[in-house]
Amino acid sequence: MKTQHALFVCTTCSSVWKDGKRVGESGGDKLFKQLQELHQDWELHQEFPIQPVECMSACNRACAICFVANGKYTYLFGDVSPDLSTSEIANVLECASKYYNHSEGLLPWAERPEPLKKGVLARIPSPKADAGELN
Repeated sequence: MKTQHALFVCTTCSSVWKDGKRVGESGGDKLFKQLQELHQDWELHQEFPIQPVECMSACNRACAICFVANGKYTYLFGDVSPDLSTSEIANVLECASKYYNHSEGLLPWAERPEPLKKGVLARIPSPKADAGELN
């Protein structure tokens, strides 16, 4: 069975709020659109879909993105600028390619692009299949 991958982007990050309602385009929406634009032509776009997420609870470290796959580490990155250049967006997708190609999804610090070096919020291991039920 093929491992399912996903790139999540928080679309609530860096929002402006007025009277309890979001005003205008959030930084997360902007980041999602930038990633989505290059994602269309990325060689892994079918195997590694990009998905918007309403909130990933990383509000004080906005903007947040996440690499996730069955049987691999999950990486949650914060402090990702909503104003990345086209080459920086391409570097994020290149990092996702490295994640995709590593059997455990490990991303050594030295191999990550600048936008993803400083902002690791979590590296969560995958449950082991032989570990029994999680409590």
